[in-house]
Amino acid sequence: MKVVFLEDVPGTAKIGEIKEVKPGFARNYLLPRRLALPATPAMVQSVEKRAVREARLQEAKDDDARTVAAKLENVAYTITAKAGPAGKLFGSVGTADIAAKVGETLHAEFERQNVLLPEPIKELGDYSVNVRLTRNVSAKVSVSVVGEDGTTAADIKARAEGGAPAAAAEAVAEEPAAEAEEETAAEDE
Repeated sequence: MKVVFLEDVPGTAKIGEIKEVKPGFARNYLLPRRLALPATPAMVQSVEKRAVREARLQEAKDDDARTVAAKLENVAYTITAKAGPAGKLFGSVGTADIAAKVGETLHAEFERQNVLLPEPIKELGDYSVNVRLTRNVSAKVSVSVVGEDGTTAADIKARAEGGAPAAAAEAVAEEPAAEAEEETAAEDE
């Protein structure tokens, strides 16, 4: 059966396409859901006009999304989570957590289905995550997962190598400088 598609059907066709499909698929799925109609000459012409209109609307959405994508590319998100001494999270950071952060930046609700995370994040560290803004436009955002106490993946790596964590090393370096200033102030008096 030859049908013209009124909507995009993933894996089958895009809006406006005319395809030959099995009669049962058309009769039981496409036609009742108004995803396609039988391909008559009048219907083909009507759907072609609609496809052109939809393409123009999609291009306008894509232009807006490109400006938002440029804004998101420059943002780094920090998510705190409870982690063990080896850097493994108790739980995980998932699409809902990242979508909430992106929504805060955009000052609008952001759907978690638009966060393209292959699997939940289960360790401390820095990650690059794709977010889909429209069908044709996506952006990469930087996500840093740190422990509740401020522990980072670099701190755990330094501890594993036998060195002091980065935050502790900076604190140790600042202490002698403070003591030297106190001694200089005492000598001046």
